[in-house]
Amino acid sequence: MPRPKISIIGAGNVGATTANLIAAKELGDIVLLDIIDGMPQGKALDLLESGPICGFDVDIKGTNTYEDTNNSDIVVITSGVPRKPGMSRDDLISINTKIVKEAAQNVAKHSPNAIIIVVTNPLDAMVFVAAHVSNFPKHRVMGMAGILDSTRFRTFIAKELNVSFEDVDAIVLGGHGDSMVPLPRYSTVNGIPIAEFLLQDKINLIAERTRKGGEEIVNLLKTGSAYYAPAAAVAEMVESILKDKKRILPCAAFCDKEYDVGGYFVGVPVKLGRKGVEKVIELKLTSEEEDTFVKSVEAVKSLVATTKKFL
Repeated sequence: MPRPKISIIGAGNVGATTANLIAAKELGDIVLLDIIDGMPQGKALDLLESGPICGFDVDIKGTNTYEDTNNSDIVVITSGVPRKPGMSRDDLISINTKIVKEAAQNVAKHSPNAIIIVVTNPLDAMVFVAAHVSNFPKHRVMGMAGILDSTRFRTFIAKELNVSFEDVDAIVLGGHGDSMVPLPRYSTVNGIPIAEFLLQDKINLIAERTRKGGEEIVNLLKTGSAYYAPAAAVAEMVESILKDKKRILPCAAFCDKEYDVGGYFVGVPVKLGRKGVEKVIELKLTSEEEDTFVKSVEAVKSLVATTKKFL
């Protein structure tokens, strides 16, 4: 039986690190694609040569042509540009819409049965582009954001309490940006609500740091953005899909009647299995949580409205 095939569009820091983690988990054969001649080929060969030491046995190929991605089971779109100093939101949307549009067109052409995971920012808008252009069923298109935002929340909680990362569960809803909605009420340490350990003021500070998590890393790096945690989040999604684990994970998924979103991709907990997004999990929100979530969805709608101008 042939191994699953995972194609990663964009061989930069996020794409290459994702390939590394997927190879380490032996989830399938990997194709690393980028427009820069020689770069994906070099990274793929370097990663392949680590196999005998790391103990994985998968094929890894670098390429500049979409033909090599034919019949992929999963395609991860990481290609795009980060927002740079002086660049407006519309400039970023314009550039990355063009990049994701081309990627989605080629995915539809070469891998019509694939599941698409979008990583490119602004995330919620770029998932919309991939879904619109590919015309794939909505359950086969999703965005990586909720896992990343949630793992930041989990990390900050664990560090504050000086407990194992493994024991902390947390969830973040909404758009991937300043309007995201960390949910302390659904966040626990080995099943114990974090409110049993932390005062509300401290919880609020941790939630706010989570909202600014990506910006904090950008400010520290100065010439780049996060890639280890985003890549780990993608690998977790790929594993749940290919192994049909049906894990409940927060992802940017299509919601219509769910949460009364009205037909947009937003961060919500979903069941991830071999068919993709197999179910959106609707949490009961307090009036305050619901108000914050609605504001986050409105921010996503605004992003999508801008994006439509560039399609």
